[in-house]
Amino acid sequence: MTSTSPVSYKLAIPENDLQALKSKLAATRFPDELEGVQWDYGVPLADMKRLVRYWQDGYDWRRHETHINETFPQFTIDIEVDGFGVLNIHHVHQRSKNEHAIPLLFSHGWPGHFMEAAKIIPLLTNPPSGAPAFHVVAWSLPGFGFSDAPKKPGFNMAKMAEAGHKLMLALGYSEYVVQGGDWGSSISRQVARLYGGKHCKAVHVNMLSMAPIQPSKNPLLWLQHISTPFSEEEKRMVARTNMFRDKGLGYFHEQSSQPQTLSYGLADSPVGLLAWVYEKLHNWTDNYPFTDDEILDWISVYWFSKAGPGASLRIYYENLRTNPLENGRHEPIYSVPIGFSIFPQELVYVSKANRLLVGNLVYESSHSAGGHFAAFERPEDLVGDLREFHGIGGKAYGVVKGLTGYADD
Repeated sequence: MTSTSPVSYKLAIPENDLQALKSKLAATRFPDELEGVQWDYGVPLADMKRLVRYWQDGYDWRRHETHINETFPQFTIDIEVDGFGVLNIHHVHQRSKNEHAIPLLFSHGWPGHFMEAAKIIPLLTNPPSGAPAFHVVAWSLPGFGFSDAPKKPGFNMAKMAEAGHKLMLALGYSEYVVQGGDWGSSISRQVARLYGGKHCKAVHVNMLSMAPIQPSKNPLLWLQHISTPFSEEEKRMVARTNMFRDKGLGYFHEQSSQPQTLSYGLADSPVGLLAWVYEKLHNWTDNYPFTDDEILDWISVYWFSKAGPGASLRIYYENLRTNPLENGRHEPIYSVPIGFSIFPQELVYVSKANRLLVGNLVYESSHSAGGHFAAFERPEDLVGDLREFHGIGGKAYGVVKGLTGYADD
């Protein structure tokens, strides 16, 4: 592995880029809209006009940029990924004052980014008495945010996992735990498959995507699955999953088949990018009360990203179409304890029987509210689960040698 020492990093978007954004927003040509359709056809025209007008004339990126720079210690570091050369990886590295804290790698997904972890970082690094502390590394995945994008095809889950693992080693963490949702869940589990036991010591996720149970491979589990009645809450979650598959997967098919075509629109049109991502922020959360500033903070990270917003789409293509056997997304993991937090408005529901195919699933927690972006929507709930999972008496307590998260150990 080739790496350099971390270099301190501050966001500083050039003024010319800010002015260019305003010029593009001023030249927006809006479509028409059918009467009374609200969200049924997509993002409502009134919402878009309001957000575009505010983005152009009222929104202050410098406020958000300053907040990130002054609140979260950011760094970049060169990481060599086999077959892809050196990638400059951007990350927040917030160490706890507790030297016994547990190193944790937080991996986001799409359309998330490193600041999806903004609310959980202070809770994890500065816990109340009796709760374990964590050193948190929240990275911009390659192709996202302010990290380099790979220049060659084939950068799939295994390569994402390699980059994340090598990042933790370069930061001095030979043993660590991982957490993630969306692609971050797949990446976290892939880290465990490739580096579990020796380096990765535990996995916690807030989304699971599992292959269906095959009756020929797991007949008893399949019988359990079809014979166990769903609770009313499970039926509601299954209905949401079916609705998502019916009306919510258009983005997935395009991004996993022709990402370059879509990239032109997202790279050139801030309004196109806003609509594409805002739709997911609205539809994938549990009625989270986004402010206009929160929405534009989120979108602006994509607009100003190092490689442009189109680079973030390729993870879909790479995962689905390159080296599928290497991805190993559905192979069970037994080398480390696995924890899973269930939020009712998640996009997909995996049955209790199907979850057994994950492997060493030793911790589960169900919540009454929350959706796809749990770290942002329900930070206290997610952190509470991590504390229980890794705390005294938890299934992942003491998995990192010499680091339990408690100051008096």
